[in-house]
Amino acid sequence: MAPFTKPEAVLKQAEGLVSVGQTHAALQSLTEMFASKRFRSTPLPALEPILLRFVELCVDMRKGRTAKEGLMQYKNIAQNTNIASIELVIQKFLALADAKVQQAQEKADKAVAVDVDDLEACETPESILLGAVSGDQSKDRTDRALVTPWLKFLWESYRTSLETLKNNARLEAIYQQVAQQAFRFCLKHQRKVEFRRLCETLRLHLSNVAKYAHQAHAINLSDPEILQHHLDTRFAQLNTSVELELWQEAFRSVEDVHNLLTMAKKAPRPAMMANYYEKLAKIFLTSGNSLYHAAAWGRYYAIVTSIGGRSDEEMSRLAGQVLVSALAVPVGQHGDEDDPRSKSTRLAALLGLHKAPTRAGLLKDALSRDVLRLSPTLIKTLYNLLEDSFDPLTLCASTAPVLSTLCASDTPYAGYRPLLSRALISRLLSQLSQVYSTHRVSALLELVKPLDDFGPEQVEAYVMGCARRGELRIRVDHAIETISFIDEPFAPDEFNVAGPSTSTASPRDASIQPSSTELVRTRLSTLATALHNAVRVIDPPPMLSPEEHAARQASQFAELVAAANAERRALSLRKALVARRRELLSELSVRKEKEEASRRAELTRAKKLMEEQKEKDDAKKKEFERARREIETIRTEEAKKLAQDLMKRGKLQVSLADMEDLSKDQLMRLQVEQLEKEKKDFNERLRIAAKRIDHIERAYRKEERPLLAQDYAEQQAADREIFEDLQKARIQNSVTTHRQALAAKKRLGRMLGEFRGHQETLIAARSEEYQRRRASAEKNLEEEKEKRRKAYVVQKEAERKEREEAEAAARREEEERLRAEAERRAAEEAEAERKREEEERHTEQRRQRELERAAVAEEARKKTQREQDAEERARLRAQAKTTPASPASSPVSATAPSKIGTASGWRQRMADKAEREKQAPPAAAATRTESPATVNASLPETRRDADGFETVPEKKVWRPKRFQNQS
Repeated sequence: MAPFTKPEAVLKQAEGLVSVGQTHAALQSLTEMFASKRFRSTPLPALEPILLRFVELCVDMRKGRTAKEGLMQYKNIAQNTNIASIELVIQKFLALADAKVQQAQEKADKAVAVDVDDLEACETPESILLGAVSGDQSKDRTDRALVTPWLKFLWESYRTSLETLKNNARLEAIYQQVAQQAFRFCLKHQRKVEFRRLCETLRLHLSNVAKYAHQAHAINLSDPEILQHHLDTRFAQLNTSVELELWQEAFRSVEDVHNLLTMAKKAPRPAMMANYYEKLAKIFLTSGNSLYHAAAWGRYYAIVTSIGGRSDEEMSRLAGQVLVSALAVPVGQHGDEDDPRSKSTRLAALLGLHKAPTRAGLLKDALSRDVLRLSPTLIKTLYNLLEDSFDPLTLCASTAPVLSTLCASDTPYAGYRPLLSRALISRLLSQLSQVYSTHRVSALLELVKPLDDFGPEQVEAYVMGCARRGELRIRVDHAIETISFIDEPFAPDEFNVAGPSTSTASPRDASIQPSSTELVRTRLSTLATALHNAVRVIDPPPMLSPEEHAARQASQFAELVAAANAERRALSLRKALVARRRELLSELSVRKEKEEASRRAELTRAKKLMEEQKEKDDAKKKEFERARREIETIRTEEAKKLAQDLMKRGKLQVSLADMEDLSKDQLMRLQVEQLEKEKKDFNERLRIAAKRIDHIERAYRKEERPLLAQDYAEQQAADREIFEDLQKARIQNSVTTHRQALAAKKRLGRMLGEFRGHQETLIAARSEEYQRRRASAEKNLEEEKEKRRKAYVVQKEAERKEREEAEAAARREEEERLRAEAERRAAEEAEAERKREEEERHTEQRRQRELERAAVAEEARKKTQREQDAEERARLRAQAKTTPASPASSPVSATAPSKIGTASGWRQRMADKAEREKQAPPAAAATRTESPATVNASLPETRRDADGFETVPEKKVWRPKRFQNQS
């Protein structure tokens, strides 16, 4: 791959190659740039001129595949930043291809107009022979040689553009624009095969939308704008197919439009739908489907009347079209309404109908829209003959003149003549079936005779076709030449001859004669009516008195009131349900409106951003256009200077008026063309001169041919004489030369000895010089070897020192690493020691706190014990107060109060206590322990609480901080 160069240099190199005529090399250089890896990082303003020049070269050389690869590469780069640039390149590509087609057509027209040698000869032998072999005219051959290659390239250009722009939402607008240009190309050049391929390509691209939905710029068909673009393209496709008279492709286009319409969230424009139904009506008319043709006209008329804006004349013509199309439907024709997969169901769906249309429905809908009043008089007459009158014997005779006038070749109803004729025959058979059960074939042919376009074979084929499709229940007996109308009582109404017609016939027509099917269908109701009338005659209702009649009416009125009330309640309930549904729908609509408002706000914001981006792009585009105009001005000035220079030299012949439109390349091309023309003229003159010289030479040779033998004999004699003279001179010269050589040898032999001596002297002198130079060379060689040895030793010593230094550095690094490792381990050990000491300190603190908590707990236990002892003493004192002392308990107890009361101090009391403990038994001692506290009246009075406990001042006890805040 060639190295990447700057885009400006590549463009300049390509221009230089083009200027010298090497367009292939120029195109190759641009293609190699596209294949470079740095191509994607190149700025778009630098790439766009290169791509435009690349497209021009591809068009000039008809390199469609190369152009496709380049456009794909450029699209991948520019689709995220500059859509306008892609659009400019694509439009330039298509414009150049179209211009080449036009030039080829002009050249072909000139060739056909000028390429005539003899104006008086109508045909030449060459043209007769070519016409007999190929069968083509001269213009066809010229077009095939000049125009067809460029037409193929233009078609390939459209396909390349569509493939480049497909399935990208950012390129959707230009994609649809190119598709419509391709439609116009097919229509202009009547390319029907290419149009079918184009439609298939568009369908394939649309079917691949879901396949590429995960990509960054995938197409979203739920977007109304994108869907509208697709609808516009499909309508253009439909119009083109109708104009090209490709009715099968037109029907497929209608199906495409219908599928897109079903995906649309909002209704399309009425004008668009009117065009849709109009084209659909043409398709049905061409296919001969009169029923759906009339239905399409009915839908079209409904949309046109809702739009308005038509004149009375146009509305009258349109109303006549609708009525004529409805009348052209045969009487017994019907669709397959029961089968949802039938063709009729599909066609009804294309027309937006829920079920297949009928002739009765179409006429009823047309009359409800006041079509009969707006129709012309001739169509009203036709309607009266076919629908209002009942005269089968004169129906064809009275209707044929109307048909001839109405369906003349210069009227818009000329295409309805065969359809109206079939409808007339179906009406005739329907009316005959109500009067006759059997009819002669000759009589039927006599009745149909006024219709010129229906002979016996056509009538028989139509009757058999209607019987095969189930439109008529009829049997033909060729033996006796009769037609039998089958009226089966238990057959469905649609299979009887008169069945379908009764819905559209007038009351007088329907009451002519009821069919067997109608008799069977109404037999029970008729019997019930007759029996009811007979019962009323046999057993009339009794005559009631006025009071009974009033009571009966009152009861009936009460029943009616109750029924009305029940119905009113049901109606109120239904109103409540409807109101609730309306509220829910309103809430849903409000929610949808809010969502729509948010979506619109988002779209507005996005649109604003797009507008800002578009303004920036427009500014860039204007700047680019300004630069381009400056470049064009400079090129124009250079072209003018070049043209003037060439005109001064006399190499170019062009007027100054045409010079304004010529560029430098065009001037060079004109110069090359003029040189080619001069060269061609020169070659032509050379050819004429060579031809003249050839004729002269032939005349010379013709005259000299008799003299050649004589001249040959004379030449042989002269050559013999010359040869003998030359031989004699050669021999004489050889002898003389030999003699001179012998004389020179004899003369030089005398100096041979001196030559040998001088030779030996020279060899001896040169031998000494050789030995001296050899010794010097060997000495220099030894010195150089010694230098090499010393240099090798020095080099080895340097390598050894360098190796030792490297080893020392490695040892130092290892020592440094070991030292760092030792320091790291020491730091880790110090850190571990610090952590261990910290842990021991925390452990000691926890032990101290545990001891403090144990001391506090012990103090609390002692306090609790004291409180319990105090409570026990209080209980014992209370028990002593309530229980009196025994008289024989002890002699000391009787005298105790007096002793205690007379004690003078605590020493006496303690002595008395000791003495009593010695004298008294243990039980008495236990009793006496409480007496001092209860009977001692001389002690000072102490403070006691409500339970009798002595209150002491609160002592301040140290407690840990975590226990100080606890109660």
